[in-house]
Amino acid sequence: SSVALQGDVAGSVAEFDRAIELDPRQKAYLWQRGLSLYYLDRFEDAAEQFRLDVAANPNDTEESIWCFLSEAQLYGVDGARNRFLEVGLDRRPVMREAYALFKDGGDPEKLASNFSSSSGGELFYASLYAGLYYESQKDADLAKSHIVAACKTPYGSRSGDYMASLAVVHCQCRNWTLEG
Repeated sequence: SSVALQGDVAGSVAEFDRAIELDPRQKAYLWQRGLSLYYLDRFEDAAEQFRLDVAANPNDTEESIWCFLSEAQLYGVDGARNRFLEVGLDRRPVMREAYALFKDGGDPEKLASNFSSSSGGELFYASLYAGLYYESQKDADLAKSHIVAACKTPYGSRSGDYMASLAVVHCQCRNWTLEG
């Protein structure tokens, strides 16, 4: 649904919930609903959505990470790591490194710098997930600098990818400006 991309996060959840009412089997595939729930601070519902998604698609790295992000808000980073949803190997090097960072801990700066000369989506994803890792650590300043940087990458500003739009919504929800 494009509603979430326009920043109407609550409206998007209502649309997803309507879709589930019409066809409950849909629920395990509505990962975008989990993202919207995260931005509404409905972390328990978000985690449940991501766990359902991974049950349906056991190789989904990003769902595993978003489940961690949701549960870190509920149980802290250590509690979330104890419940970490293991998934199969992602074919994308940037997502393999992001997954290892969330699963085992480490240095988000290394994730960002390892892909600093990459073209395409890799720099965007490295910056986004470095920023989200800082958010799980309650470090708003570093979260902001990486997620704003992600939005400003060529991929973040031009790709039209759902996650590129999500990074912009993230900044809107946090009242972070992309200027300057």
